[in-house]
Amino acid sequence: MSRLTDMIFFRNSHVCPRWLCFTFDNALRRLIHKPERILAGYIREGDVVLDVGAGIGFFTIPMARMVGQTGKVIAVDIQKSMLEGISKRSAKAGLSHRIVLRQNRSDSLNVGGKFNFILVFWMAHEVPNVRKFMGRLSDVLNKGGKMLLVEPKCHVSKKQFERITETCLSAGLVLAGSPAVPLSWAALFSKN
Repeated sequence: MSRLTDMIFFRNSHVCPRWLCFTFDNALRRLIHKPERILAGYIREGDVVLDVGAGIGFFTIPMARMVGQTGKVIAVDIQKSMLEGISKRSAKAGLSHRIVLRQNRSDSLNVGGKFNFILVFWMAHEVPNVRKFMGRLSDVLNKGGKMLLVEPKCHVSKKQFERITETCLSAGLVLAGSPAVPLSWAALFSKN
């Protein structure tokens, strides 16, 4: 049964396939994971924010509205097809000028500069080297900046999430809270 469960939930797979996006980017999910509610208090107008593993922009588009005319959202994904989805959706929403798309590699974020806020939503479990990845995120987070780490309970065990959290701490981030996010494990970090 464990092997079947692993197959159903794509456990032990490092990248969520593009065709699966409809299951986590739809109207039902917007009721459960309303981006504006989850991100309230973390993003202000004028901020420069990073959406890591952005998929087709479930959070990217609302974040672009939240940063306003003077802010920027850098959306990073390893799959070009995901970024193409964000490009189409941001153009349709009239927000392309606030969003910068970056295709990363497993060994590089492919971003420069510093960020006020970083979102790592339902993707850290896909990273082959979590320690190196969290170190890179810590490096690009502004002093006083926040990082929200969220992992799906159906896909990541509590023990796995605790290991990822410990990796964040060893990368120099400070645990600032455990926000409630439906169907998820969540931890908020800051950089002192």
